[in-house]
Amino acid sequence: MTALLETRSVSMHYGAFRALSDVSIALTEGEVVSIVGPNGAGKTTLVNVLTGLLVPTSGQVLFRGSDIAGVGPVLLAERGLARAFQLIQVFPQLTVAETIAAAIVSKQRKRWNVFSSLEADREVARRVEEVARIFGLEDRVDVAATALSQGEKKLLDVASAFALEPEVILLDEPTSGVSSAEKHVIMKTMLQAAEKAGVKGLLLVEHDMDLVATYSDRIIALAEGKVLANLPPKQFFSAAEVVETIIGGRRGPAPFSGGGFQSTKGLEPAEQDLRPPN
Repeated sequence: MTALLETRSVSMHYGAFRALSDVSIALTEGEVVSIVGPNGAGKTTLVNVLTGLLVPTSGQVLFRGSDIAGVGPVLLAERGLARAFQLIQVFPQLTVAETIAAAIVSKQRKRWNVFSSLEADREVARRVEEVARIFGLEDRVDVAATALSQGEKKLLDVASAFALEPEVILLDEPTSGVSSAEKHVIMKTMLQAAEKAGVKGLLLVEHDMDLVATYSDRIIALAEGKVLANLPPKQFFSAAEVVETIIGGRRGPAPFSGGGFQSTKGLEPAEQDLRPPN
């Protein structure tokens, strides 16, 4: 199957230091692929190469078959690849609706005053309602981002990326900073949202092996800038040397659900778990 996003023999050198060495990976349509590795493995460098922030020393970075090395995240988002960062990127003074609207008008290349009424642009208002509903935030559209729970802020951050209508989205530590009780709710909501929004592939950078095991179709492990493994979850957690290198010997942290968008069909996000305490 033709890759949506791939690297071909990508290396990234900083003088004598090799952050990446001959890395070749691919994301195909319908997949959820996780990138894992210990600190210093090259994950951040790889993500920055994949999202056009860095030009590799050698090799190719391709999205839909076109070279995207160094294109930058803004132009790349216009082409259909969006990124949600590990640190939550929301403006606390804006409401949920205004935050989503800002991404929508960016995609549509409109000029828009965030302090004006959404009703003044029915097309934007309709799209805001649609995105909010997909993420279970339809009852929070008039709430300021600062008043949201941490889990809701994370969903809003990702919703803004989804509002760009990407074909591929890269989620960097999508549950970072949220409670253990919230993490599966958030992941299920994101996967359901991806399916509803027509996203064709998800790439996760994740350290939580429970989430990696449960939701991935494939796991790509990096170590010292090289691809150590590229395997489905069951094979990955059965590979003793890989597990020892990546997670220090712990195996099979969760039952395997098969990963991918299909694994969450029929599941409803427990929105009440994301509400801030009264």
